[in-house]
Amino acid sequence: MNIHFISIGGSAMHNLAIALSKKGFAITGSDDVIHEPSKSRLEKYSLLPKEFGWFPEKINLNLDVVILGMHAKKDNPELLKAQELGLKIYSYPEFLFEQSKDKTRVVIGGSHGKTTITSMILHVMHYHEKEVDFMVGAQLEGFETMVHLTEENDFTVLEGDEYLSSPIDLRPKFHLYKPNIALLSGIAWDHINVFPTFENYVEQFEIFINSITNGGILVYNEEDEIVKELVEASTSAIKKYPYKTPDYFIKNGITYLNTPEGDLPLEVFGEHNLQNLAGAKWICQHMGIDEDDFYEAIASFKGASKRLEKIAENSSTVIFKDFAHSPSKVAATTKAVKEQYTERTVLVCLELHTYSSLNAKFLSEYKGALDTADKAVVFYSPDAIAIKKLNTVSKEQIAAAFEREDLIIYTNPAEFKTFLLNQNLENTALLLMSSGNYGGLDFEEVKSLV
Repeated sequence: MNIHFISIGGSAMHNLAIALSKKGFAITGSDDVIHEPSKSRLEKYSLLPKEFGWFPEKINLNLDVVILGMHAKKDNPELLKAQELGLKIYSYPEFLFEQSKDKTRVVIGGSHGKTTITSMILHVMHYHEKEVDFMVGAQLEGFETMVHLTEENDFTVLEGDEYLSSPIDLRPKFHLYKPNIALLSGIAWDHINVFPTFENYVEQFEIFINSITNGGILVYNEEDEIVKELVEASTSAIKKYPYKTPDYFIKNGITYLNTPEGDLPLEVFGEHNLQNLAGAKWICQHMGIDEDDFYEAIASFKGASKRLEKIAENSSTVIFKDFAHSPSKVAATTKAVKEQYTERTVLVCLELHTYSSLNAKFLSEYKGALDTADKAVVFYSPDAIAIKKLNTVSKEQIAAAFEREDLIIYTNPAEFKTFLLNQNLENTALLLMSSGNYGGLDFEEVKSLV
């Protein structure tokens, strides 16, 4: 099969391209810009375009399929040519469904925890040498790619993102997978550029529940009131399995899970991660893993990349990097670090980087999100606001939104870097939360503080 990727450089797209090339498909692709690590990984598999840009001449009748990424625009010249020729154009999730329609599809949905729960499931399967197909939103230890597709595996485990499928298919990705087994971790308003009201956002999860196949299974977090309400109101012919935070305790900086086999020390911590673990356990059991086998495997799970990832540590200092940006994730991650390191100063540096987080109308959602930090810093770049064509946000608006009088606010990357590198981190847990890099911060330099 000859497949062409329009916008091959994205994290998901380049991983899918590599997975398909391993299956023996002939892969070509285009993009106007490709950053690391996508660039090196595409180069390794001889998939990196010779030159960047869009080239309609690459689109011809020899192509069996065109896969369209979100980075491309509706007027993309390659897309227009593919439409003109009547070629089969798939969005990323559409193609994944096509590859898994004869398998048992396990889809992990929710505003938060999707990547971690999917990663936990894959870690357990990998530990017990159970082969499954998958798509996950982070690089995992022991896995070469974030996408794996085969002909023979019975299960496909998919991270179910609620963002849009492609520029010409404005359905949320997770509406396309039609799960046999699904999980809902929680609902907290996000992606306000696409879902302008909370009600509109919640409706997408209702549609997701209704997309589960008849007789299918839904595992859900009963501690999330909105999820609980949606699931209990659903009249779909599905089986429902609730989960909640399991019993645990923290001793000498280590979180222990109470299990029928005794107290189990974990590599991960935080109430939200334990909640994720409870959901992952149910899913693994529905995939044929016994409870005791799950516990044996999960003890060695260190977390997904950039999800409360420990990047440096010595006897008195620990530094974490986290992808958190939505208010609920920021609050949960900050609380988790403080609970784990009660005797240390918890310094949290949050970068407001996404469209939602920089939107003046959305800022009030961050009220109290940093309250559990001993010292809190917010960084945002006026340039990022200009690029996203949003209204200017002032320091006063940020301060008012978080409702924390001692909040430190930076808008200049150099000033923030100077502040951070001059901190005395003795007896400190430093948490860096961002989906960006604080205007060019070198994380290797930050690691040297330990």
